[in-house]
Amino acid sequence: MYDVVVIGGGPGGYAASIRTAQLGGRAAMVEASIIGGVCVNSGCIPTKVWHRAAYLLTNLRTAGDFGIKAALEGLDLDALKSRKDGVAGDIRLGMEGLLKNNGVELIPGRAVLKSPREVEVAGKILETRKIILATGGTLALPETPGLEDAALTTSQALDLTRLPASILVWGGGAIEVELAALLQVFGVKVTLIEKERRILPREDHDASQRVAQGLRELGVELLTRCDLTSVTPAKGGFDAKLGGAEERTINVERVLISARRPNTAGLGLNGLGIKLNDEGGIQVNDFLETTASGVYAIGDCTGGWMLSHAASAMAVTSAENAMGQTKKFPFHLISRGIWTIPEVGAVGLSEEEAEKQGREVETGSFPYAINGLAMARNEMAGEVKVVFDPEFGEILGVHIVGAGATELIGEAVLAMQLEGTVKELAAGFRVHPTYSEAVVDAARDALGWALYLPKR
Repeated sequence: MYDVVVIGGGPGGYAASIRTAQLGGRAAMVEASIIGGVCVNSGCIPTKVWHRAAYLLTNLRTAGDFGIKAALEGLDLDALKSRKDGVAGDIRLGMEGLLKNNGVELIPGRAVLKSPREVEVAGKILETRKIILATGGTLALPETPGLEDAALTTSQALDLTRLPASILVWGGGAIEVELAALLQVFGVKVTLIEKERRILPREDHDASQRVAQGLRELGVELLTRCDLTSVTPAKGGFDAKLGGAEERTINVERVLISARRPNTAGLGLNGLGIKLNDEGGIQVNDFLETTASGVYAIGDCTGGWMLSHAASAMAVTSAENAMGQTKKFPFHLISRGIWTIPEVGAVGLSEEEAEKQGREVETGSFPYAINGLAMARNEMAGEVKVVFDPEFGEILGVHIVGAGATELIGEAVLAMQLEGTVKELAAGFRVHPTYSEAVVDAARDALGWALYLPKR
């Protein structure tokens, strides 16, 4: 008998399996495809290879500002694809090695829950004390007339060896804005549509506006309060009919689709009375346990933000609880990273979310435009914003747009995890010149004593 059977071999399932083994449990990990999940094979890692290429292209195009004369011959997509595939392959090999090193049994096949203590794989019953569901998410193709022939999924986009001349990106979430920025840098004419009033509707409004400005400066056309109603074949590709605030038809070569939904079908959840939440994901409590005792769920299959690092963090908590501990998962510390140009890093509540909760809210901010390192490197687009409760100084959220934002947000997460106040953040000091100084400067502005901003 196993102590824990983990279903799914992405970042969450992988981490849950190893943590179970570290705690002395006998663990098995069931995977229906290849390990690594979306993150390693067609998401986080491949897009960061693309992001690096876009970053280098941008630097080469602006090298003249630093007295460097460089000729740019173009972009070799075959070489980029080879690099992407190689990195993903290396990570998978490392994962397989560590699973073996920790004594985790890797079982290929599709799993079905027969009871809270039994999992069927390829006709064989695995008996276990606890189960952790880490089945991830799957593509959600909208039922829009004519879309199927025009659709280009994110996975397909990352395998392209020829770029389309033009593309319609449908949606203004994190994945969509990332790929819109990268494709535009690569020379594709990008139009992005979002049905809400602004892109990144789940992020702070100031962050959203700065990213929108950055996308427009790259050349991306943004259409908000706009939706796709139909697609028809046409010369040069497809005619995409748009509805909403601005009704029009645009001709594009492809339509990029990246919307995802929790992968919960075919698991046998109904037979165990496992309920789904409003987002279609598996409902869990503060301890990550489902409505079936002894069955836990983590990561994308629970809905929410659908972030691989959230899955990995949830994996640790779920494995520890499956092995007898009782730890609550700190959902409020799940940070977000968006690799646009400039980057976005965020954690906690936006200003709007805090106000909707009835919290008394104040903010402080500091622009990259007067940060020494940003000026030296000509990366002055961006801002750090701190949202806090003025009564106790509790940090409710931190929102960063700018170079290195996805790294900088880590210190905000740590400050909130340790229950540091905005006063303590403002009293800090950082190496000069660094982007991290902007975090301290934003906290000082929050308290009204910013040293490098005009008096209010």
